[in-house]
Amino acid sequence: MELSSKLLQQAVDQLATLPGIGKKTAMRLTLNLLKRSQEDVNAFGNAFIRLREEIVFCKLCHNISDAESCDICTNTSRDQTTICVVEEIKDVIALENTQQYNGLYHVLGGKISPMDGIGPSDLTIDDLLTRVNSGNVKEVILALSTTMEGDTTNFYLFRKLSPTAINVSQLARGMGVGDELEYTDEVTLGRSLLHRMPYEHILKR
Repeated sequence: MELSSKLLQQAVDQLATLPGIGKKTAMRLTLNLLKRSQEDVNAFGNAFIRLREEIVFCKLCHNISDAESCDICTNTSRDQTTICVVEEIKDVIALENTQQYNGLYHVLGGKISPMDGIGPSDLTIDDLLTRVNSGNVKEVILALSTTMEGDTTNFYLFRKLSPTAINVSQLARGMGVGDELEYTDEVTLGRSLLHRMPYEHILKR
C-alpha cells in the first residue's frame, strides 16, 4: 500500500516493529496521534526518549529503575529476607500484579540454554550468590518458566545454593508445563506463589 505521505509511512513502519502491532493497528495508532495536539504528541514522544536515555538497571536486583537502586529494593516495608528469582523484568511485573508477594526480586536476564549459547556466566547468577551470602536472606524462591531450560536453571541454582543454610523453594505447579510467567493469569500465578514447595521435595518426586 502506497501512502500519500512518506512521513506517515515512516511512522506506521516504526509502530509496526513493536510486538503484536500489525500494519493496520499501526495505521490506526498513527492517525490517532495526528488528531492530538502538538503538546500531547510531544509528551508522548518524549516519554519514550527519556525511557531509553535515562532508565537504568538496579545494582542489586537488575530490575529496571529510575535510580541506582529500584523502589522495590529500597522499600523497607518489604520482606528483606526473601528473594524471588525470575528470568526477565516482565516476570517481576507479573508477580507484582498478583499482590501476593512482599519480598525482593532478582532478575537473571534469561535462563541457561546451551542450544542458544547461554550459560551460567551470561546470567546474573554470581550477583545472586553475593546477595545470598550477605547473611540476610532466609529464602530464595525459584520462579522460572516451566520449560526444559527453566528446569535446568532451577537445578543449577539449587546446586549452587545448597551449601548455604537458606531455604530454596519453587512455585507450585499450578502453571502448565511450558508456560511462561508473563502469560499466566494472576490468580493461578498467585496461588503458585502462595503454595510454593521446597525444591528438594520436588527433586524427590
